[in-house]
Amino acid sequence: MDRPGSVNQVRNTIRWARWRRSDEGSAAIVLPALIMFLCLALAGGRIVTSGAKIDAAAEDAAREASIHRTAASAQSTGQAAAAQSLNDQGITCASTTVHINTGGLSVPVGQVGTVTATVTCTVDLSDLLLPGVPGAKTLTSTATSVVDQYRQRGQS
Repeated sequence: MDRPGSVNQVRNTIRWARWRRSDEGSAAIVLPALIMFLCLALAGGRIVTSGAKIDAAAEDAAREASIHRTAASAQSTGQAAAAQSLNDQGITCASTTVHINTGGLSVPVGQVGTVTATVTCTVDLSDLLLPGVPGAKTLTSTATSVVDQYRQRGQS
């Protein structure tokens, strides 16, 4: 056993102090990396969740538009359905565009037609304060709904 103040005891104390000092810098490296990983996970989660909700809005718009007889009413109803769906799901888009292709409403009765809705939404990511990541991500979703082949269709 070492005597108090012995050379071995002093060496052990110096080794412990060096080891202790060398460990202090690791927190400065690990903490920013951990915060960056957390922000990336939040951004990825927001993009995936928003994408699913935009898919649902496109499906709602196509379904609503496909049950109308005229292209004009299908356009307005489809756009309103997409806006309502995004609002109901709590999605706030920096910019939103809804395009309804009503070509399926002009096919003759007895033939299958389709209505397609495309919803584009710009999701804001700037509140995550993640360096190197753009402040917004534009997501687009398209859905198609079949028009009842025996349903009467209007001309306008």
